[in-house]
Amino acid sequence: MNIQYKALRLLTGFLLIFLLSLSSIQATEFLVKNQDAYFEAVSKAKPGDVIKLANGTWRDFEILFTGNGKKNQPIRLTAETKGKVILSGQSNLRLAGNYLEVSGLVFRDGYTPTQEVISFRQNKENLANHSRVTEVVIDNYNQPERQEADFWVMMYGQYNRFDHNHLVGKRNRGVTMAVRLDSEESRNNYHRIDHNYFGPRPILGSNGGETIRIGTSHHSLTKSFTTVGNNYFDRCDGELEIISNKSGRNIFRNNTFFESRGTLTMRHGSHNLIEGNVFFGNDVEHTGGIRVINEHQTVRNNYLEGIKGTRFGGAFVVMNGVPDSPINRYNQVDGAVMENNSIINSDNIQLAAGSDAERSAVPINSRFAKTLIFHKAGQDLFTVYDDVSGIAWRDNIMNMDTPDWTDGFTKADIKLKRGKNKLLYPPEAVEAGVSRDLEVTQKDDTGVSWYPKTAPNTAFGVGKKIIVKAQEDALYEAVKNAQAGDELLLEDGKHRVRKFIKLDKPVTIKAEGNATLTFERSTMFEIHEGGSLQLSGVTISGEDSPDYAGNSVIRTHPYSMLKNYRIDIQDSHFLNLDKNHSFNVLTGAKGTFADYIRITNSHFKNITGSIVKLDREIDDYGIYNGEYLDISKSSFHDVQGALADYYRGGRDESTFGPHFTLVDSTLRNVGNGKRNKNSTSLYLHGVQVTHIAGNRFEDSAAFLINHTVGEPKTTITANTFVNMPAPRVAELNSGLENTAKITNNVGLN
Repeated sequence: MNIQYKALRLLTGFLLIFLLSLSSIQATEFLVKNQDAYFEAVSKAKPGDVIKLANGTWRDFEILFTGNGKKNQPIRLTAETKGKVILSGQSNLRLAGNYLEVSGLVFRDGYTPTQEVISFRQNKENLANHSRVTEVVIDNYNQPERQEADFWVMMYGQYNRFDHNHLVGKRNRGVTMAVRLDSEESRNNYHRIDHNYFGPRPILGSNGGETIRIGTSHHSLTKSFTTVGNNYFDRCDGELEIISNKSGRNIFRNNTFFESRGTLTMRHGSHNLIEGNVFFGNDVEHTGGIRVINEHQTVRNNYLEGIKGTRFGGAFVVMNGVPDSPINRYNQVDGAVMENNSIINSDNIQLAAGSDAERSAVPINSRFAKTLIFHKAGQDLFTVYDDVSGIAWRDNIMNMDTPDWTDGFTKADIKLKRGKNKLLYPPEAVEAGVSRDLEVTQKDDTGVSWYPKTAPNTAFGVGKKIIVKAQEDALYEAVKNAQAGDELLLEDGKHRVRKFIKLDKPVTIKAEGNATLTFERSTMFEIHEGGSLQLSGVTISGEDSPDYAGNSVIRTHPYSMLKNYRIDIQDSHFLNLDKNHSFNVLTGAKGTFADYIRITNSHFKNITGSIVKLDREIDDYGIYNGEYLDISKSSFHDVQGALADYYRGGRDESTFGPHFTLVDSTLRNVGNGKRNKNSTSLYLHGVQVTHIAGNRFEDSAAFLINHTVGEPKTTITANTFVNMPAPRVAELNSGLENTAKITNNVGLN
């Protein structure tokens, strides 16, 4: 009987192999060279068939890939050669049916004409199930308008997989990738999102810059069963939430977050598992970790090192909730299990975060156990905003003084060593922190092997050095012909610029001797897509400028720009910008965004406008024009406008900035012009971080700082004020006592 059974199994195996071989022989491969041929091939495709797009650029191609393959016999759509098929212009991809597979395509040099680049459905009635998208690239495939929202990938249906893909450079508003649960057919979906490379996403400067979102507030009480695993998040800086979980029963496992500003956030939904993730902040500002909200979340065996974020963006954040919360607000933390995590050289653990009159429901029925907390500076990492007695603190180890609100921590004098996985561990005897066999997902484990993972920006001064003679149009021609990162060295003399210098690449303009720049148009430098400017050692005079109101030395393109720009001014002089009123040094247009503007050891005199105008986003939607404005060791004399007009309206809490720094500088007769609408020497509205220290303010208008949202940090210290009003700081919305720290200043009444 046993022999007969074995023989039957053997015969069945041979028969299966024969049938699979037969089906393989019957499979058809279509090599198509135009869109009509593609649609004809799709109409004929059967299980096991392969449709190959011929190498080349396919422009304005809206791919509809429909069909019904079988398990182990999907219908495949791929490239003749992976990476050699470019979808450009207004192209996109929709999948609908069962057992479909797409691979090898590249989307770039364009944008989707619809809301999605890749969609796992044809329409609301026809979804994709048991289908896969793998080894596909989406590279800077953005809408022309920065605030026009779209999604690069939208998953619908059930049992789909998105893996080993490369997504980089999402610059317009909208989540990079989302899972939708807006129909019964897309819930309990068991999708897999794994081994993808999510490359740098620049700061958006508003809400809507998440990298992944699972669900929405409206459907957040439903279950998704989506697994997000073994992905690499490389400098994903779009907004506060890198991953926004808004549904239940999801798994986030073994993902690596590299220098990414923001957090993995359990925004809505319950019974989610966050396990084995690794966060490398490398001491980069606003790098974050994990934010816990809602019921029955399990957060275990996660490693966080060098995380510097604060408040909602801290290394480990446990939120307060809203009693009887509406579906779009914050459910109370209830039944959270937080254990065996390692928090290493990270600055902030925030507990009962967001506590206020609305968010008053403290964490309950939760456990924080066997966590290793180590900081080389031995500083206090905890900020406790409300009652945390609803969290049981057990068997935690730390190398600093233990908190006085629990006995669940033990202080230990421990030294850490790197393990084979490059993570830091205490001695074997310490039973806290992550497991020693935790596998760290590496960048090279993700994405595709045939497409480069490049740096997001070209640094200044890394290219060729080019001598520019003091001749008419020489600088204009030099910039026009320069490559990204080139350094243009000005010879001594007067460099008269007759045309707009339009910058579409990072360029350094440097004078090592005595070079003066003048210009005959309404601006000298206009920043276009991809452009950034470094000025070093130059003198810029307005003596040859036209007699127009509203001139600028530097301005952005007047319309929306997708790419963030950078301005670095050092050791330079700006003189006689006074041909007419409102002559600014730098003006940012609506829909443009600066990663940073830095002014160091530079001097500004006789100017009828402002030094920096970043005040064009006045719709109060939480949008703003620049992340960092840093000024140091500089002087400003006889400036009729404000040193800075810096505006961020609205009350949204999804961003970290703006930031403003003014140190070791002198302001004399600044802000007193009759056209200065705010009558201030400095106007900061909605700026989140302000540091003003070591400056001298003389005969200038008052400066005004408006706190509007969040927990803004304003420090005004060690300044000297002569013959001018005291600074004003207003709390516009919170109703709380003023939070600004104004200390050790001289000359204030």
